[in-house]
Amino acid sequence: MSTTESLPALVVRMVVDDPAAAIDFYVESLGGEEILRLADDNLGGMIIHAEVKIGQSMITLTQANPDHCNASPAALGGSPVLLSLEVEDADAIGAQMVANGAEVVIPIADRFYGKREGRLRDPFGHLWIITQTIEVLSEEEIRTRMREFFGGPSDD
Repeated sequence: MSTTESLPALVVRMVVDDPAAAIDFYVESLGGEEILRLADDNLGGMIIHAEVKIGQSMITLTQANPDHCNASPAALGGSPVLLSLEVEDADAIGAQMVANGAEVVIPIADRFYGKREGRLRDPFGHLWIITQTIEVLSEEEIRTRMREFFGGPSDD
């Protein structure tokens, strides 16, 4: 009988055109640690599974392969998924990502909801929200700031 304690955590599996380069990017840009790389010699050394630990989280990578319905963001015309990574210094991580080939989509800046964050597209087409908590706010404080920011009517 399963319990929620025995269920695995949600792990992101990212499809990329060049897993070896992606591993290097995530290690260099996000401070990741390569845990595992499995390549199939029968498929020309295609990386079929790789694991990179970033902080307390794990991402897995696989080579784009239409025979397995594994389409990279490039094949899809972009990524519909946003990966959010909480860091201690959003500016430093964002700068490191850009130095390694990422593109700024939304600049890192202070946000009304107590975060300093921005959005970057990595060289493989995946979208990352790099976020840093700068103040802890209550739900009401966020709602008030949201109304002020958007200039909308009160919830009252």
